[in-house]
Amino acid sequence: MSTTDRQPRLGLRANLSQFCLLIAVNALIGGMVGQEQTVLPLLAEREFHLTGYTFLLTYVFAFGVTKAATNYFAGTWSDRFGRKPVLLAGWLLAIPVPLLLIWAPSWGWVVAANVLLGINQGLTWSTTVVMKIDLVGRRQRGLAMGFNEAAGYGAVALTAVLAGLLAAHYGLRPAPFLIGLSYALIGLGLTAVFVRETRGFAELEAKYHGAKHSGAGLTNREIFLRTSFTEPALSSASQAGLVNNLNFGLSWGLFPILFATTGMPIDRIGVLVAVYPAVWGVAQLATGALSDRWGRKHFITAGMLTQALGLALIATGDDFACWLAATGLLGGGTAMVYPTLLAAVGDVAHPLWRARAVGVYRLWRDTGYAAGAVVGGITADLWGLRAAIWAAAAITVASGLAVAVRMYETHPRAVQPDTDKV
Repeated sequence: MSTTDRQPRLGLRANLSQFCLLIAVNALIGGMVGQEQTVLPLLAEREFHLTGYTFLLTYVFAFGVTKAATNYFAGTWSDRFGRKPVLLAGWLLAIPVPLLLIWAPSWGWVVAANVLLGINQGLTWSTTVVMKIDLVGRRQRGLAMGFNEAAGYGAVALTAVLAGLLAAHYGLRPAPFLIGLSYALIGLGLTAVFVRETRGFAELEAKYHGAKHSGAGLTNREIFLRTSFTEPALSSASQAGLVNNLNFGLSWGLFPILFATTGMPIDRIGVLVAVYPAVWGVAQLATGALSDRWGRKHFITAGMLTQALGLALIATGDDFACWLAATGLLGGGTAMVYPTLLAAVGDVAHPLWRARAVGVYRLWRDTGYAAGAVVGGITADLWGLRAAIWAAAAITVASGLAVAVRMYETHPRAVQPDTDKV
């Protein structure tokens, strides 16, 4: 439903067509990351002959830093200029990424491609998150985030498998990256022609928002400080999101290499790399909705501890079956955390500064990619691949315990007036 031709109505049912369209767009966004997951670590070793893990992980670091910073600006710009222009800009920047990866004569080109990919992901993924939160209102926020993240990370997994199969049959370049080029062109077309602006929905919700967490006139600096440090639920979500993506960034760079040390073929490595985001993606269809029913805090705590257990099993495993189970467990724990953290931020932030709060949260969360590259790369260089994974497991346990101690429950359990159907 367009906000320009009639009065908007909050709720999933009232906005189902636009919601489903944004789900499809977010799947294409996730696929842009999936094209790299299986192939780039192997490309680094086999074509560019990189041996130091720290240097190899520079592309993950570049992606994480640029995506984190862009998340912040995406939230600010979507409040100022509207959601759709930001989404369009993100898709325009996606088009050069697969071309740079195909033609890269040196590793520096790969790093440059990941700088662009980070900007693309920050602009597009952040904006689709905000747009879905705008549409559904407060009652189904967890469900909306579950569908959003399931689409994105399900596409990461499917594309990682497809890229691995193409690499096994046709080589590491160019075939796997032609998938990403197709995704970028389709995403740009869908956004330009069919996606509608949703900022009016946030303005409507603001009229009915309670006073508890209002502060509608907060400055950008005040929103940053609240979300990062001073507000217990928002800051707890920010640190847990950072650690969650530390694990994903580490897995992106090191898991394929660890699996390859056993002589495992590329197509089986592709399956193992894909299981983590596949379970993560599919399970979010349930976990997001369950957090609407059971609450956010305990789901997040349990999810972080489940991730730590999965990492411990990966660090001790040495065959396909063990790693398959461990990556599935890691994905399940991540599914409990990912949509729930976004829903918690949406619970607490006022609709008029929610996009900026989501941007700050995603800034910290996606700084985890860079943190994973640094922690994983340095630890692996000094003490080996398995030590790096053990370090991530320990950090994840600490994060889960911090949520248990500091975060309060953010989902409204009491019956309140149903403003989502206004």
